[in-house]
Amino acid sequence: MPQSRLDDVQNDSAVNGKAELVFLPLGGVGEIGMNLAMYGYGPEHAREWIIIDMGVSFAGPELPGADLILPDIRYLEAERNNIRGIIITHAHEDHYGSLLDLWPRLRLPVYATPFTAGLLEAKRQAEYNAPEIPVTVFRAGESFEVGSFKIEALAVTHSIPEPVSLAITTPLGRVIHTGDWKIDPEPSLGPVLDETRFEQLGNEGVLALVCDSTNAMREGESPSERQVSESLRELIENAKGRVAITTFSSNVGRIRSIAEAARDAGRQVLVVGRSMKRCISVATELGYMEGLPEFLSEEDYGYVPRENVVMVLTGSQGEPRAALAKLARDEMRSLALTAGDTVIFSSRTIPGNEKSIIEIKNMLIEQGIKIISDDDALVHVSGHPRRNELKRMYAWVRPQILVPVHGEAAHLVAQGTLGIQAGIPDVAQVRNGDVLRLAPGPAKIIDEAPYGRIYKDGRLIGDEDEMGITERRKLAYVGHVAVSILLDNQHKIYDEPEVVAFGLPEEDSQRNLIEDLLYDAVVSAVDSIPRARRKDIELVREAARRAVRAAANDVWGKKPVTTVFVTRIPEA
Repeated sequence: MPQSRLDDVQNDSAVNGKAELVFLPLGGVGEIGMNLAMYGYGPEHAREWIIIDMGVSFAGPELPGADLILPDIRYLEAERNNIRGIIITHAHEDHYGSLLDLWPRLRLPVYATPFTAGLLEAKRQAEYNAPEIPVTVFRAGESFEVGSFKIEALAVTHSIPEPVSLAITTPLGRVIHTGDWKIDPEPSLGPVLDETRFEQLGNEGVLALVCDSTNAMREGESPSERQVSESLRELIENAKGRVAITTFSSNVGRIRSIAEAARDAGRQVLVVGRSMKRCISVATELGYMEGLPEFLSEEDYGYVPRENVVMVLTGSQGEPRAALAKLARDEMRSLALTAGDTVIFSSRTIPGNEKSIIEIKNMLIEQGIKIISDDDALVHVSGHPRRNELKRMYAWVRPQILVPVHGEAAHLVAQGTLGIQAGIPDVAQVRNGDVLRLAPGPAKIIDEAPYGRIYKDGRLIGDEDEMGITERRKLAYVGHVAVSILLDNQHKIYDEPEVVAFGLPEEDSQRNLIEDLLYDAVVSAVDSIPRARRKDIELVREAARRAVRAAANDVWGKKPVTTVFVTRIPEA
């Protein structure tokens, strides 16, 4: 809305001092991944809320056993009766990946584009006991209302079909929440970014731009997806043997470009990996894969000459159970790569995955396979805006407030500095849990909401302690010792204690068996307790536990996690 009208609303006695428009990130700000944002409108104690995105992050070795990292939604659960809906900007895991796990706690209306809705349903069918989530489908260019919020979906380009930015209009002003975006004049799929509509909204008046910061430290503009397609086409045409290309499963445009290049080079495409097949199935239903030859089946792979095959497969981030890792370890029953073949990493390395990716590359190189990554050729381009693209967005929208999101601290500060240089009047730096008042008045952090992380471990969800992750981390470093002690009715050791060590060295520096040393420590500890006091089972248990840890520390320098069982044999 124009600034004059915005001022009128803010000065209206019915609103001033009562209603506020606030922004609250609970994930994805100060980190990359696990995006979850809330917008609230109304008086402090009676706000209506909407949720934008509900993503995940991926667990690394520092979280043994955890499969996924999810946002802690205790604040959402407390405010559930005031939340009007969940709107998903696109179907990347870091934006929609926790919906299936967290939606049953909220059971709120969900709004998404056709591709996101289709991928969510396909994912639901593949997961054990996943809930069926009703989704209201919208498309870029459409508007709809969610409580007091009017939402307009704006077409943008990104590395997945149907990404949208959201123009969120309230009586206190309009916010543009960009989601993930870039400016690509030649995307391989879908429409280009709707520059005209962004400019129109800027002319009407934009209170705040809540904007993707991922590439805010990179100068210039991102290359077009079309340039990547041409580079891949050349690599496929010039390759001598098989070509295997690994990319993100959701990058349907990239997969289509690979299929077109393979077709033009006289090659057939084989798709490997469940998540990739799922994305392609949804994209096919929506018409994104029309005009392509039928894909090769795994059963026919061995009958096609090497020079006529292109594999598209999962595993670009070094995931040990993905198709590429299994191929590198030669663990696939009907598929294999051989010396002279080429593997192309058409993806970026997500921070934290470097080691596992390098390990897979080395396994492939040892087999005589050629590796090509984005260091060698233009085989990948980011789906996020660089600095010149951010400047263009600022010029279109002309916001009063810039809120950098979707990035680590360095990215957020870099975009904030760029916004100041571009003349944006107010740049608000926030982090997860900050309640930022956007209106009325200047942008200001006015409160803090609880936030954090919970973990999906198999079929269960909880915090680190509830899932046993804290103890597992200890076990990974110091191992475990189990001790079983039997006492007779005279409180003497009835039989030899059993001591079993897991994850400890077998011998000390003098070649003594460590289990024997721990056994001696247990016997000595029990014998040192006066017999009358051995009635206290807990006393015996704790003495043995301390003795084991002390003995291990003396010879090893580490104290293992120790569990002691003490049983008294009943009188006959």
